Amino acid sequence: MRYFIELSYNGKKYHGWQIQPDAISVQEKLNNAISTIFQEDIQVVGAGRTDTGVHASQMFAHFDIKMDLKKNIVFKLNSILPNDISVHQVFLVDEEKHVRFDAISRSYEYKIWLGRNPFLLDFSWQIHSQNLDVNLMNEAAKILLEYTDFQTFSKVKTDVFTFNCDVTEAFWELKGSELTFYISANRFLRNMVRAIVGTLVDVGLGKISVADFRTIIESKNRGNAGLSVPAKGLFLTKIKY
Repeated sequence: MRYFIELSYNGKKYHGWQIQPDAISVQEKLNNAISTIFQEDIQVVGAGRTDTGVHASQMFAHFDIKMDLKKNIVFKLNSILPNDISVHQVFLVDEEKHVRFDAISRSYEYKIWLGRNPFLLDFSWQIHSQNLDVNLMNEAAKILLEYTDFQTFSKVKTDVFTFNCDVTEAFWELKGSELTFYISANRFLRNMVRAIVGTLVDVGLGKISVADFRTIIESKNRGNAGLSVPAKGLFLTKIKY
């Protein structure tokens, strides 16, 4: 039987979602918790990868097990997991349902705080010495919907078959001092959102023009794009099936 797990996590202490040698990951913690409950080696599959320090307010994983699911599984998992990982629900799905390949879209938010706020240091990139033109940043963000090849914003050394992504929304919203970038697509490349944000911030600072932003996309050269902004401001917020 296959079960989906809906969870969220604070990524500050983790080297991303995926298990890796000599580094703590969210996947490792979840594997250990489930294996402890069922007293057998169980490996979960994630809906995607988040990089070191990136957070998730909604993430899904799945696992297979032959025995009946134990009662109060959510409570038991949360009792074992560290406080920065929280399971919200565990539910039975069709055995062919795949948490990664059946996802039709993923949404991210990137949070910038315009000013200084010590209570948001772990969850935002704080810009307090320069002004941003949010209107220009939104004008440039709309251009993303016109393209499918985002090699420009991909990590250089990455093993992918295609750089194509179908971006369905991309916009900035300013509420008080909080500036949030919203983006949704069928898939994302490694480091893609953080590179896009860094380049859009360059537009907002007047370092490049909106026309330059288009040229940068078409160049397919990571060296032409902006910096990869800090991971702590990035949240995986929604996965649709």
